[in-house]
Amino acid sequence: MGKIREIVFDCDRPSVLARFWANVLDGYHVRPYDDAEIARLAAKGFSPDTDPVVMVDGPGPLLCFQQVPGRQHGNNRVHLDVVVVDRRAEISRLCALGATVDRESPDYTVMQDPEGNQFCIVESK
Repeated sequence: MGKIREIVFDCDRPSVLARFWANVLDGYHVRPYDDAEIARLAAKGFSPDTDPVVMVDGPGPLLCFQQVPGRQHGNNRVHLDVVVVDRRAEISRLCALGATVDRESPDYTVMQDPEGNQFCIVESK
């Protein structure tokens, strides 16, 4: 029997998308870079801003943002549902962070993150 280790997002700009999702989810944060990790990245020609794989830690599964050149930008086959207390207020906050509203329904709002990945905002009952 398996368990989820991490949820992986294929993306163009991992550091940007990781910061976005760390701001969407309560208790999540971009994994800090220590001196050894910065040196490892530099040896490969990267910095924390250009890191091709950025991890986000939190109370649930890890989130991994990995750069995938040439990825397809079609409809997601898997998406996250994010439960909030005030859907309207959260939609406004997320739009200010770079999300867009895709469509509304009476029970949820389909949004897109800054790279077009769909997710839903659902108000807690």
